[in-house]
Amino acid sequence: MRNKLMPVFLGAAFGMVAATAASAATLDDVKGKGFVQCGVSQGLPGFSNPDDKGNWTGLDVDYCRAVAAAIFGDGNAVKFTPLSAKERFTALQSGEIDILSRNTTWTMGRDTSLGLNFAGVDYYDGQGFMVRKSLGVSSALELSGASVCTNTGTTTELNVADYFRANNMEYEIVAFEKADEVVAAYDAGRCDVYTTDASGLYAQRLKLTNPDEHMVLPEIISKEPLGPAVRQGDDQWFNISKWVLFAIINAEELGVTQANVEEMKNSDNPEIKRMLGTEGAFGEGIGLENDWAVKVIAAVGNYGEIFDRNVGPNTPLGISRGLNALWSKGGILYAPPIR
Repeated sequence: MRNKLMPVFLGAAFGMVAATAASAATLDDVKGKGFVQCGVSQGLPGFSNPDDKGNWTGLDVDYCRAVAAAIFGDGNAVKFTPLSAKERFTALQSGEIDILSRNTTWTMGRDTSLGLNFAGVDYYDGQGFMVRKSLGVSSALELSGASVCTNTGTTTELNVADYFRANNMEYEIVAFEKADEVVAAYDAGRCDVYTTDASGLYAQRLKLTNPDEHMVLPEIISKEPLGPAVRQGDDQWFNISKWVLFAIINAEELGVTQANVEEMKNSDNPEIKRMLGTEGAFGEGIGLENDWAVKVIAAVGNYGEIFDRNVGPNTPLGISRGLNALWSKGGILYAPPIR
């Protein structure tokens, strides 16, 4: 799901708050309280979703656990704050959370006007459409006159407006603040179409009364690079958030897994040695122990393991790697080197 359409004045109103909150040295604050406070969705299977006992799982959740592992050596040293699309940025700006890891699209407006820094992209996505098979359409170009359900506070509304206007089609928006409200409205037949990120469509489809009666149309109408974000003004915390993400991507490329990470500390490969802290002092540069990446990989695995466990072909979502495959395997996933 994307997120945005928050007016520029919001960023201006919170600019000083964001800078003040971040300048307090987030890493010290996190160490002081003993956990990372992570903002996540209110329940999106495969990305951030609680079970009936309140245990959170998902790709976005595993990123938060990775950050906690890098700092504390414990992937469970994290607490989760479920947030709607509308309230997520305020929670980060105000210091209520330390990191926002909530299927959030990196856009210029958010990057420059809301006091945020995006750590990178952990899932390349694009906006799509889901309809009932009984509607009898096979393309989004057949949706003129449709009512379209979506979330407020997201980039989806602008994308829909652009797409329908560009194709000279009429439409009606039916918008709700909470994702589950959108799903319930679509499931109850209050709209013809449900639109959000394609990954979100596959996830939310599982919540419908009869999932097999619905289909995702082939059109992707936008670029939605999803990734975690932190407040501007604290370069050390920004560096930690970036390099934790880069480490799990590099680990997959180098063949370092949750199962073999301890063994790989004996590798002669200089890239692996630097990443795992047996050569150089790259942890010191971001305020962590030099074996921080070992702790990360031991806690959550590499990117491929995280993807497969949460959203991959053998999960209920059944998503193929696609663009999210490594650059060396046909995708565009690529991380800067540790050196």
